[in-house]
Amino acid sequence: MQGFIAFWQSTGLANFELGQLVMIAVGGVLLYLAIAKQFEPLLLLPIGFGALLTNIPLAGFTEAGGLLTYVYDVGIKTGVFPLLIFMGVGAMTDFGALIANPRTLFLGAAAQFGIFATLLGAIALNVLPGFDFTLKDAAAIAIIGGADGPTAIFLASRLAPELLGAIAVAAYSYMALVPLIQPPIMRALTKPEERQIKMAQLREVSQREKILFPLLVLGATALFLPAATPLIGMFCLGNLMRESGVVDRLSSTAQNELINVVTIFLGLAVGSKLSAEEFLRIETLGILVLGAVAFSIGTAAGVMMAKVLNRFSKSPVNPLIGAAGVSAVPMAARVVNKVGLEANHQNFLLMHAMGPNVAGVLGSAVAAGVLLAMVG
Repeated sequence: MQGFIAFWQSTGLANFELGQLVMIAVGGVLLYLAIAKQFEPLLLLPIGFGALLTNIPLAGFTEAGGLLTYVYDVGIKTGVFPLLIFMGVGAMTDFGALIANPRTLFLGAAAQFGIFATLLGAIALNVLPGFDFTLKDAAAIAIIGGADGPTAIFLASRLAPELLGAIAVAAYSYMALVPLIQPPIMRALTKPEERQIKMAQLREVSQREKILFPLLVLGATALFLPAATPLIGMFCLGNLMRESGVVDRLSSTAQNELINVVTIFLGLAVGSKLSAEEFLRIETLGILVLGAVAFSIGTAAGVMMAKVLNRFSKSPVNPLIGAAGVSAVPMAARVVNKVGLEANHQNFLLMHAMGPNVAGVLGSAVAAGVLLAMVG
């Protein structure tokens, strides 16, 4: 009898708690969104599976010496995984559209307004019972508005590691929901005739310009905002490998094998923070709400800045491209192109939208550096 009792107490059935079952259900939802709906599957699938593993009682995945503990400590706590992903993203990014139309830097910058507005919103939530966000917590939450998952994870690991799971899930969920969130905001802030504006064809950008660009960006960052150089530096390294044309093997590895391997372990590490104790709190609901607000404000700010550029520019600027200022690359640019085609079947905005889209990647990294310098 004692042997049976000992066996029973060693089973999952005897040790599951309600919170763990709820979080396993949350992991199941993330897996459903990744597999059935194809919402950010590269991240949501390993995150969802990591949530399943971390909430299995007695498995020891997140205890001292557990697999997920090692993965988190090595890749997230040190900040290595987000930086490697930024290098891979840089290797996949073509800055040609931004170089050809440098005005779109203003659109990428304007879209970051949602980050700083949400910083104030997170602090304001403290007037409600159950919320107690510090300034570091608020800064980590606010970066969700940049729609840049690696940047959100990097900043949260530095400022608010206890909120990492909720911040990462919110960031990648809203990135996946770009096709649903952005179009209503874009239509509400623009007139039909504005959405029909055709933009002039972009000039051809030389290889020399593409090689010099990442070096100049890194130099400017090092001079004016050193706190952002970890993200910007790795991004520029990846882009330089791509554009130099002399290290194709390294560029290919960064774009494919390396970023794929890191993405798997990054997702599992984030999923390890989706334990019932860390996720099932009132703060999580606040983070999800603030993330949606941040993303919406960033989209709206980008569109409004594009309207300003169109008013004062000699060549026409379609305000829709401002929505691509959030750094959900390339999904935000594709959404802009789709909404533009709905207004005018011959209006192809994809390449024009890629300018503010990649500017948004730089903008979110710069915003993260500013927040680190302010509150880190």
